[in-house]
This record gives sequence, structure tokens and C-alpha cells, in this order.
Amino acid sequence: MLTLNVPDMSCSHCERAVKEAVAAVAPAARVVVDLPAHRVTVEGAEAAPVIAALEEAGYPATPAS
Repeated sequence: MLTLNVPDMSCSHCERAVKEAVAAVAPAARVVVDLPAHRVTVEGAEAAPVIAALEEAGYPATPAS
């Protein structure tokens, strides 16, 4: 499981854009967005492509500690 901090998320549009970006590189991945915590959890995908896709979509992400 991959947990990422995505500080630029703030609304349902952001949530949709993040889910679409992840789906573009990992269509079978399960994505859970926690807007208040600015976190995204992804199951079934590699970190590097997901982080790159989020960056390209305008949502820079870093691995959560």
C-alpha cells in the first residue's frame, strides 16, 4: 500500500483529478482520498508512476511517513 501526502488537494474537483491521474497509470488500483488530511492511499500500484502522474496533473505528492 502506498500512502502519499498531497498538500494541494482541497475540494471534490481535486479528488476527482487525483483519482483520474492514478487511474491513467494504474487502472486497477484502489484509490482512497482523504481531503482533510491531504492524503491519498493507493493499493495496487507502484510509487514512481503514481507520483509522476500526480505531478503532471498538478498535484505534487510525497510519500507519507
